[in-house]
Amino acid sequence: MINIKAISVNVGKALLVSALFMALSLVVSLIYGRDTGFGPLMISFVITLLVGSFPFIFVRKVPTLTMKDGYVTIFLAWLLSFIFGMLPYVLWGGEFTLMNAWFESVSGYTTTGSTILNDIEALPKSLLFWRSSTHFIGGLGVVVFLLLVMPEASPYRLRLTNMELSSLSKEGYKYKSTKVVWVITSVYLALMVTSTLALWAAGMSFFDAINHGFSIAATGGFSTKNLSIAAFDSQLINLVTLIFMAIAAMHFGLLYGVFATRSLKPLNSPIVKYYFASIAVMTILISYSLIKDGNYQSWGTAIMDAAFNVVSYMSTTGFANCDNARWPWLAAVILIFVSFHCGCSGSTTGGVKIDRLFISFKALANEIKRRLHPSSVTQVKLGNHYLPDSTVGAVMMYLVVYVLVIFLSIVVVMLCGTEASEAVSGVIASVGSVGPGVGELGSFDNYSSQLPVVKFIYTFDMFLGRMEIYPVLIVLSMIFKRDR
Repeated sequence: MINIKAISVNVGKALLVSALFMALSLVVSLIYGRDTGFGPLMISFVITLLVGSFPFIFVRKVPTLTMKDGYVTIFLAWLLSFIFGMLPYVLWGGEFTLMNAWFESVSGYTTTGSTILNDIEALPKSLLFWRSSTHFIGGLGVVVFLLLVMPEASPYRLRLTNMELSSLSKEGYKYKSTKVVWVITSVYLALMVTSTLALWAAGMSFFDAINHGFSIAATGGFSTKNLSIAAFDSQLINLVTLIFMAIAAMHFGLLYGVFATRSLKPLNSPIVKYYFASIAVMTILISYSLIKDGNYQSWGTAIMDAAFNVVSYMSTTGFANCDNARWPWLAAVILIFVSFHCGCSGSTTGGVKIDRLFISFKALANEIKRRLHPSSVTQVKLGNHYLPDSTVGAVMMYLVVYVLVIFLSIVVVMLCGTEASEAVSGVIASVGSVGPGVGELGSFDNYSSQLPVVKFIYTFDMFLGRMEIYPVLIVLSMIFKRDR
C-alpha cells in the first residue's frame, strides 16, 4: 500500500513552488502596467495555492516515504505541475488551445523548450515570465527532487542518486546527500545569476536577460523573441550565450569543485575532455558541410554558427542564432546525433548523457580486447577507478531502453501521418529535451502544425526523457499491475 498522506504533502510542496512563481509573474504584470496576463495568472495562482496547501490541513505528521511512495510522489508532482502550469495559458487564450497549453506547459517544466507559438512576442510580459519560470522550476527540480523526496537514511536514496548522477558523480560529488542538494542548488542559482548579468551587460534588456538566464541555467530554450537569440543581432550576445550554454551542460559537482578549489583541476576528467572534444569535432564537421554546400562563404561565420548550434543542441538548450533548416543534410544528421548525445550527467541537460556513451565506448573496446585475448582480465576504467560490471551493465541497459523508446515513438508518430525525417527529428528532440529538431522542425520553426495526437506523444516523450525513463515506467507498471 502507498502512503497517501506522505505523497499528498510532498506533491503539495511541488505545487506551492509553482504558486510562488505565479505570484512573481503577477508582480511582473504590475510592473508593466497590469498587462493582460494579470487576470489569468491571479486565478491560476489562487487555484494552485489552495490545492497545494490543502494536504497540510489534514496531515499533522508526515510519515516516512518508502521507495514506492517516492516514485509515486515524483510522478504526481510532475504531472500535476504540468496540469496547473497550463492554467495561465488556457485562461489567457490566443494560440493556447487546450492541447497547445498542455504542450507548452510540459515543454516548459521538462526544459525541452519546444513551442507551439507562432508569435511569442504577442504574449504579455507576465506570461513570458511565467513561461520562463517553468524552465527554472523544472531545471532545478528534475535533478534535486529525487534526492529531496527520499528518506535521508534510506538505502534507496543512494541508489537513486547514483542512477541519476551516473558514474561520473563518484568523481564530481564527494559529499553526503544533503551536501549534494546544496551544491546543485548553489551552482544552478550561480549560473542563472551570472548568465543574466552577462547578457544584460552584453546589451539585452534586464527583462530579456533574466528570462534567458532562466533558460540557460535550466538548459531549456524558451526565448522572449520569435527569432530567439538571433533577434538581438549581436555577436557578443551570441558568444556569451554559447559560453554559458557550454558551462551549464557540465557536471555541477565539477563546477562547484572549480569554485571551491579555485583551480581547473576538477575538470581534468575523461568525460569533460570527451565533452569538449565532441563539441570541437562536430563543429568542424558542420562548418565543412556549410562551406562545401555554399551556404557560407566565410569560415569564421560558419564556425561560429556551427559551434553555437552544436552547443545549443548538445546542452539541450535549443536557442537559435540562425535558420538551420536551410543547412545541408550532413549538418542536419550531425545535429540529430548531437541531440541524442547531449551533455554531462549531474547537469540539467537531457538526452542519453555523454557519460553513458563514453562508458559504452570503453565497454565496447574492452569487449573487443577480450575477444582478441580471451585469457585477459578486462574492466572499464573511468578516470582513476574501475567501474563495477553492474554499473556498466546498467548503462548498457539504459541505452537499449532509450533507443527502444525512440524507435517505438517514431513508429507511432509515423502511423499518425507524420513524414519520416520529421518524425525522427521530433521524437529525438523531445526525448532528449532538446526542443528544436531539424528540417521542418528547425531552429526558427515550431510545433504548431503537428496533429494534436502527435503533440501529445511528443509531450509523453518529453516526460520520459526528463525523468530518465525508469521512474515513469515504474509508476505506470504499478498502475497497470494486477494481483495474480
